[in-house]
Amino acid sequence: MFYPSEPCTITSHVGPFVRDPAHWLYKFSPNQWIAAALHEVRSAEAAFKTHSSRAGLAGAKRAAGMALNAALILEPNASWGRSYVDHLMALSRDAGVPEAVRAACLVLLETPEPANRPLVALRTARSNERALEAARDVMAHAYAVVTRHAARAANDSGGDDSK
Repeated sequence: MFYPSEPCTITSHVGPFVRDPAHWLYKFSPNQWIAAALHEVRSAEAAFKTHSSRAGLAGAKRAAGMALNAALILEPNASWGRSYVDHLMALSRDAGVPEAVRAACLVLLETPEPANRPLVALRTARSNERALEAARDVMAHAYAVVTRHAARAANDSGGDDSK
């Protein structure tokens, strides 16, 4: 597993980030969750290229969920749940996020998993790319949340604190 090491100085409305290696959410900073999500989406891309559709789809969902962990640190919301799929389900119904993000969450949730059905789900490069694009859309939303908080922190401190 990828373990990002960049420090975090972003402050949320609940205070400065404090790492807790034993806590499922606070083991990484928001920036580190984004970095982990980028690594995961690259792994999903590689899995799809080798026709490992199950690993590719799982990786796309994980990448989106990891990025959402970054947003969840900065904008806590108990309705998002704890798992990556819980996050996607909550955002798919959240009127407070852009429609494109809700739609991307639905794509990830509704894409059939290979070999978990009585009928074989035919996978194409196009359906794989659709799942990857959905993950990237969710990740972009989470990154926007992180960037917005970093900009606020920089403005509050009078300097550039985007890390």
